Amino acid sequence: MSSTTERKSRPEPATSFDVLVAGRCGVDLYPLQTGVGLEDVTSFGKFLGGSAANVAVAAARLGNRAALISGVGSDPFGTFVRNALTELGVDDRYVRTDDECPTPVTFCEIFPPDRFPIYFYRQPSAPDLRIEAAELDLDAIAAARLYWSTVTGLCEEPSRATHFAAWAARGARAANTVLDLDYRPAFWDSAAEAGELVRAALQHVSVVVGNQEECEIAVGETNPDRAADALLDLGVELAIVKQGPRGVLGRTRHESVTVHAHDIEVVNGLGAGDGFGGSVCHGLLSDWPLEKTLRYANAAGAIVASRLECSTAMPTAEEVAALADPFTEAANA
Repeated sequence: MSSTTERKSRPEPATSFDVLVAGRCGVDLYPLQTGVGLEDVTSFGKFLGGSAANVAVAAARLGNRAALISGVGSDPFGTFVRNALTELGVDDRYVRTDDECPTPVTFCEIFPPDRFPIYFYRQPSAPDLRIEAAELDLDAIAAARLYWSTVTGLCEEPSRATHFAAWAARGARAANTVLDLDYRPAFWDSAAEAGELVRAALQHVSVVVGNQEECEIAVGETNPDRAADALLDLGVELAIVKQGPRGVLGRTRHESVTVHAHDIEVVNGLGAGDGFGGSVCHGLLSDWPLEKTLRYANAAGAIVASRLECSTAMPTAEEVAALADPFTEAANA
């Protein structure tokens, strides 16, 4: 495999990050017309994309020192991704450049409020899935205050082994080691294969975040309470089950919290989960109570869903608080 690593001409900061995220990055080409199929779209907006990149941006927007472990192609889109990450406050030193696979591109269709078909162009493979374990900065992974990875990274080798090497560097179930279930059927040969690998990964993490369909892949349950209990039974410390318009459930062995969703006008729901995830990172690092963490995460996700793009839609701490705090006052009235 041929690869190079680009570096910016700037001083190298210390390798201790608040949030270190591993996974997808790429280019989102989103239509500027809503309610229109791709065959009839006439113009697109170009944005930084990829679930992991979005989570890193979301965490950085909330004031955390964030870095991304990922890959791009040796092409103009790869340059765009690097520049966008840097401009949005994410350190790109662990983003490798692959000389063989192009930077992934993702299209979507926008049919608010709840239909957003998505089309991934990541074949025959993607740079983020070609990262070898030997390329990892294991010291930085171990030192990160929070390490976030996604199920997509388990879908093929060498990425699969690389993810397990990263978890080994942190130690079994280290605090704030988060797995985003992020199941995308297009990346897998079967749901059964995904489920088997997810359950193996769950032996290494302390926090799990996923929606009801993703929980079914992981533990065979879509009911939020049963899914959360099943995840806890597998040894995780905190299970967060997203329920879309029905809100979110967070459960530990000693506490169970349900927070209702915000009533908003949805523009594009695709980045909401990543905004939610970045805010979960912030809440965990701030040692917030579970209820506050979920309340702020819900608010962050709602703000992103009310905007067209994903990465550049991630809210500031002030924007999240402005939505979350009045919502709490109303709920307690």
